[in-house]
Amino acid sequence: MTDIDQSGGGAAPPMPAGRLRAAWRAAHAPVAGVPRWARVAAYAVPFVVLPSSLWRLPAAFLHGGGLGVEVYVVCLSIVAELVAFTAVGLVASWGERFPSWIPWLRGRTVPALVAVVPATVAAVFLTVLWIVAFIAVFRGVTAGGAPVPSDFPTQQGVWSATIFYICYLPLLLWGPLLAVVTYAYHRRRRQR
Repeated sequence: MTDIDQSGGGAAPPMPAGRLRAAWRAAHAPVAGVPRWARVAAYAVPFVVLPSSLWRLPAAFLHGGGLGVEVYVVCLSIVAELVAFTAVGLVASWGERFPSWIPWLRGRTVPALVAVVPATVAAVFLTVLWIVAFIAVFRGVTAGGAPVPSDFPTQQGVWSATIFYICYLPLLLWGPLLAVVTYAYHRRRRQR
């Protein structure tokens, strides 16, 4: 007997949701030896980046920047989330063994420094970037020292500034959280 879908008949495709969910959990489950605080920090990184990614989307589409600006902002938001998600790799198995879909490397152990060096550089860079950016915003200037334009969110009233800060202040945690997770990864891999 086949399942009939509600859209007008015909056989419904099998629901792979259970298998997909199980595969997702298996791929992203923390490996043995990951402390709880490192796991929480790693899973927090994408959520720290998410508010700013979501804030940019309506800002791009509502202010008429054109198709190029809209595509850029959507891509920036997606790339920011994907980069933030790599922190999960520092606690998951795919941060210790190359996935099977990578030619020539599949299944091999990831050298610890291949993950630790870029993650450390990124943690330092992100920490400095967002501290400098927020010092400039709080001073009312751009990173180059020019006054922020009148259409900048912090200049458009209390509500606009509040929403901007709620969405962007969590980015101050991105670098430190990544540093903590990188430290845990390095310590765990060094002990082996």
